[in-house]
Amino acid sequence: MVIQKEKKSCGQVVEEWKEFVWNPRTHQFMGRTGTSWAFILLFYLVFYGFLTAMFTLTMWVMLQTVSDHTPKYQDRLATPGLMIRPKTENLDVIVNVSDTESWDQHVQKLNKFLEPYNDSIQAQKNDVCRPGRYYEQPDNGVLNYPKRACQFNRTQLGDCSGIGDPTHYGYSTGQPCVFIKMNRVINFYAGANQSMNVTCVGKRDEDAENLGNFVMFPANGNIDLMYFPYYGKKFHVNYTQPLVAIKFLNVTPNVEVNVECRINAANIATDDERDKFAGRVAFKLRINKT
Repeated sequence: MVIQKEKKSCGQVVEEWKEFVWNPRTHQFMGRTGTSWAFILLFYLVFYGFLTAMFTLTMWVMLQTVSDHTPKYQDRLATPGLMIRPKTENLDVIVNVSDTESWDQHVQKLNKFLEPYNDSIQAQKNDVCRPGRYYEQPDNGVLNYPKRACQFNRTQLGDCSGIGDPTHYGYSTGQPCVFIKMNRVINFYAGANQSMNVTCVGKRDEDAENLGNFVMFPANGNIDLMYFPYYGKKFHVNYTQPLVAIKFLNVTPNVEVNVECRINAANIATDDERDKFAGRVAFKLRINKT
């Protein structure tokens, strides 16, 4: 025999719900007395308070091992890479001599990039250093902050300095300047106390033919030891990294030329096929003329 469950009316359901929320006979709120709710709230207060305290202590201990100025781990930055300026998408420097808009964007980027290298700013903020030796500034137990930086004056870039240059870094005449800079690595002694320089070549035989002649500033693409080591952004507040400028004089027009530049230094490897930017950079150069 099937016993049918008595169907409750809407009023009965509402009354049961009200009694569940607050039962005046047992003084229970949502099925628990005030004492039960107090114990539950106290438990979670202690539990989450303990978790918060443990997390805070863990973070504090970890922060004691971290320097505000030097990254704790730099294993992925053992070899500095090279980059070019003007900064472009896909490292393509394309210039249409007859179209001002095609190269004016490069000129504006270079003006902004080279502004901190103005001789007046360098003389105001940085030191005249002795060439051929590292500019070391040890703490010797006392925080030596901020570190001083060596002057790299814009005039050292010669015909690529852009100072009073009606050719706009050569872009308006089809003889553009491209700047090479080495990425910063903290406490890295580039060159291992030996001279170093940047060299550039066409990647393939046809590129070498189409690349033509070029001149480099400073001469021979030299990078002096006095700009190293770099102590980090917070320590080396006025640091301006050294540059090498390449002025391409007679690139074959209307042809894409693949150029590769490398840093020649005793302690910088440039043949790692897993890292195409380790100690080198490759870019495409095209000068369009009508």
